[in-house]
Amino acid sequence: MSLTKRQEGILFAIIEEYAEMAAPVGSVTLAKLFQVSSATVRSEMAQLEAMGYIAQPHTSAGRVPTDAGYRYYVNTLSEQPELSLQEAISMKKSNREIGASERENRALELRVSSQTRADFAIRGAVDSLVELTGNLGLATIGDQLYMSGMSRLFTQPEFMDNERVRAVAKLLDNLEPWLREAAPGQPLNIFIGQENPIGKTSQVSLIISRFRSPYSDQSYIGVLGPTRQNYSRVMALVRHAGDVLEETLALR
Repeated sequence: MSLTKRQEGILFAIIEEYAEMAAPVGSVTLAKLFQVSSATVRSEMAQLEAMGYIAQPHTSAGRVPTDAGYRYYVNTLSEQPELSLQEAISMKKSNREIGASERENRALELRVSSQTRADFAIRGAVDSLVELTGNLGLATIGDQLYMSGMSRLFTQPEFMDNERVRAVAKLLDNLEPWLREAAPGQPLNIFIGQENPIGKTSQVSLIISRFRSPYSDQSYIGVLGPTRQNYSRVMALVRHAGDVLEETLALR
């Protein structure tokens, strides 16, 4: 559905605020941000809720994004061209977030390049993603699925519910054969909540990058975390991890 510029801005603000605070976002917060009345914000939020992009978990609570809201947001991010270095520097100076920072990228690159074996390099990239995102990291190494960071994942507030934990476990149990059979074809693949092929009720997002390795032309690296996360940053990090691994492993 088509959104006005203000509706889109409010949706994106809810997504980004919720990612940071893990609490429903109210109209007062948004009214201050957009410098309009709370009544105006509530009207726009009602429209967004009717379109299925946000939801109200409790009667007196603020709003949280839905899977459809996240999908709209991710699609918008994916349609934007990658920034040039000069554009990135300019945006940093204006205090706007641009995704993964140069320091994080360099840390990942150093960890990968310092390994002498392909499997160690892939594991190192996964471990870096875990440390940088707080999500569970994963990668295919031959016919095996390497995973790291499960304890980090389950300390996030979304996973206090045992049913959700079991749904995530089901997804992880079936992820490796699904990746092998489905072989997602895009360089960067994002599956949000109900879009996940397994564990549809787990309310997690799977973000994976395809890369070529000595093991396969269809190797994958990525993260699995709650739908509530900083998509611009995590997508950039996962994409960069795949690019670094492909470039590094091709030189060996």
